[in-house]
Amino acid sequence: MSRDAFRVLMVNLTVNRSRIVLLEERGHYIGGSGLAALLFDTYGQPDKAWDDPAQPIIFAIGPLTGYFPLMSKTVCAFKSPYHDQYAESHAGGRSALALRFADLDALVITGRASTPSCLAVGGHHIDLADVHYLWGKEVDAAGKMLRRMYPGSGHRSILRIGPAGENGAAMAGINVDTYRHFGRLGGGAVMGVKNLKGIVIEGDAAFPLPVGKAYRKLFKEVYARMTTTDMMSKYHNLGTAANLATLDALKSLPWRNLQQTSDAAIANVAGDRFADDTLLRNAACAGCPVGCIHVGFLREKFMAQNQYLYRQVAYDYEPIFATGTMLGVSDAFAVLGIMDVVEKMGLDVMSAGVTLAWATEATAKGLISEEQTIVPLRFGDAPAFRQAMVYLGRAANDFYRLLGRGTLAAARVYGGEDFGCVLGQEMAGYATGEVFYAAQSLGFRHSHLDTGGYSYDQKHAEQDVDKAVAYLVTDEQERVALTSMVACLFARKVYTPDLLAECLRNLGYTALADNMNDIAGGIQKKRWQLRLRTGFKPGQVRIPKRFLDVTTWKGKTDPQYLNALVSTYARQIEQLAQVDVQQKADGAKH
Repeated sequence: MSRDAFRVLMVNLTVNRSRIVLLEERGHYIGGSGLAALLFDTYGQPDKAWDDPAQPIIFAIGPLTGYFPLMSKTVCAFKSPYHDQYAESHAGGRSALALRFADLDALVITGRASTPSCLAVGGHHIDLADVHYLWGKEVDAAGKMLRRMYPGSGHRSILRIGPAGENGAAMAGINVDTYRHFGRLGGGAVMGVKNLKGIVIEGDAAFPLPVGKAYRKLFKEVYARMTTTDMMSKYHNLGTAANLATLDALKSLPWRNLQQTSDAAIANVAGDRFADDTLLRNAACAGCPVGCIHVGFLREKFMAQNQYLYRQVAYDYEPIFATGTMLGVSDAFAVLGIMDVVEKMGLDVMSAGVTLAWATEATAKGLISEEQTIVPLRFGDAPAFRQAMVYLGRAANDFYRLLGRGTLAAARVYGGEDFGCVLGQEMAGYATGEVFYAAQSLGFRHSHLDTGGYSYDQKHAEQDVDKAVAYLVTDEQERVALTSMVACLFARKVYTPDLLAECLRNLGYTALADNMNDIAGGIQKKRWQLRLRTGFKPGQVRIPKRFLDVTTWKGKTDPQYLNALVSTYARQIEQLAQVDVQQKADGAKH
């Protein structure tokens, strides 16, 4: 089952040509995050802007994809419109399994199509279709039409963008099979500048499974850990939405642009309220037996004579925080209504919600007016936020076009940088304390999943800078191993290093299993080298003043501790990114 060479499909949209490339680098880069870094290092243009047609957008899977449960993610890599640096975004859905069944380890797309297009790839075909009539369509409408154009199910994955991606918004995401997303750092805009409305991956080939009893026995053991123990049950039951009440009780849940960290209205938007009132069904990514996707229903009246339509909207913790508590909206159905518009526009829900929270506070402080926002913005006004999301996605005026570049881009023009809730990009929903603020600000993806910084804050009262930074560096390396496989990070407690090694050996990847820690460390280093080579300056990272005003269950943010964490972590990242003599020699060979 092992394959030492990566099989990569290269597509140039400008000349409408494709080719298969074999890269003999499995032993150094594993797949997923590692493969994406290798491919950007090989085909990326560090000195050119993110929207240069020569820049690649990369989709990569790992050696365990399709063979074991929850090896269900795809890594998307690109130069980000948010900061013009190398970036990754991860998504589930069916994309990973479709790539596996298409006999591809990665898809690399360069160039720019001459007209709005949809790229369809499979194990036996490739096609670039003119879909100019889809340009301007919302994500759901585009998805319906693409499903008719490319019938089938199961091993077919449909990626598409909305108006936000077409307009080049730095917070435009890529929708994957309706309920999953490459959400953060602007992958949707990268597709937009390439004139790609959609990508269809058709898994029309097959791949062999290992023969003998060993593989079946190991698969059953892994499956049992996922389904018959309580390790994963929380993700199926209330899901991550259960965190809302917990974090609110800890005074760590952002409310109203982080002006509060708890509120009595939490009962109206807690996980059990969403489950009791709105939950319609659970769904799952391909290759996942857990079913962590919670799909709620939205009921809307469309005629006076009591005629209603129902819409299905997936929810979890982050979207509820971003379109609920951060905006002061405390009605579950109203929150789903805002999420629904975010989905249609193809926006990253976290960045969209947080940036509108900033705009709402900036309005209250008189820095911006209805002349800019078109609709008056007030915390708790869900209908206004639904309309504002349309304006943001469609870049309705100069203000919303600027806001689409990120909170701080707008704040530099209108003022209000002090209360911009940005940690590298718009914050995730964890006001847990100094370690998390440093971790997201400096993390590779500026994601709460880069490391467990939010968890560290909750478990450690002591202010030991060296210990905390050592944890962040080590935890990142362990997660890099998982995102190179590519595993869903919800399964990180199941897929211990020993279990990962056993899975690799079972498929014939003995060398990877024996050297996984060193290889993951090398990938971690390579990724940071790419970030710094494309412009990231860790020593210049600053935390907005709003985070210094936060009070949690531990008390008010300690600025000295936070500054020490940021400066120490920044130095560690710079050290990780250093190129040693051996690497230079290896690079010369390539």
